[in-house]
Amino acid sequence: MAHAGSILAKVLQRVRKVVKPGVRTKDLDELANKLVLSYKARPAFLGYVSGGRRYPASLCVSVNEEIVHGLPSDRVLAVGDVVGLDFGVIYDGWYADSAITLPVGPVHPQAARLLAVTERALQIGIEAARVGSTVGDIGHAIQVYAEHQGFSVVRDLVGHGIGRALHEDPQVPNFGNANEGAKLQAGMVIAIEPMLSAGGKAITLADDGWTYKTADESLSAHFEHTIAITKKGPKVLTR
Repeated sequence: MAHAGSILAKVLQRVRKVVKPGVRTKDLDELANKLVLSYKARPAFLGYVSGGRRYPASLCVSVNEEIVHGLPSDRVLAVGDVVGLDFGVIYDGWYADSAITLPVGPVHPQAARLLAVTERALQIGIEAARVGSTVGDIGHAIQVYAEHQGFSVVRDLVGHGIGRALHEDPQVPNFGNANEGAKLQAGMVIAIEPMLSAGGKAITLADDGWTYKTADESLSAHFEHTIAITKKGPKVLTR
């Protein structure tokens, strides 16, 4: 899984460098797919089945009010947009999952702050992921920080266990109460992924059946790492 995570990190670093005004979201998907195959790995999202449908792309590209699972298309990125890139890798049957949200050129100061707070919320969640802690400790830490900064935590979408499958138990919410939920043990691997909104926490599903958006069309940001729980503390596998 560490090797899968290393490949994923390299792909995202390459893709983020081409995010700029005028780029089509499907160009980012095509690049990510080409790169992951060059590392003798496979994209985890391509063909992923949910609700009887197969995800048609390798990279989730979510723009502005789109929270996650945005479908790459001919949409052209514009100055002031924020774009979330969510990517998964399979290497030798093991999965890794990670996401970043980026500004497209100069963005509004509130958008920049949303991105910074969401990324910091991920780090706070990681710091709480220790042997003997619970998933509630992770969610509580993320929620307290995010809400103190004036942002809402999306409740209907959560992190997850990961290993031989993309989504495994336990669920890892970005909200909740300390000392509640599944207890973390050495050897577990989880994906922590705070999703914050500049407005309310309610979401809606787009007509494409995949893209989740904020119900009030406020900006959203998403950051994610795959984390191994070890006796020496949390180990980020996708950095």
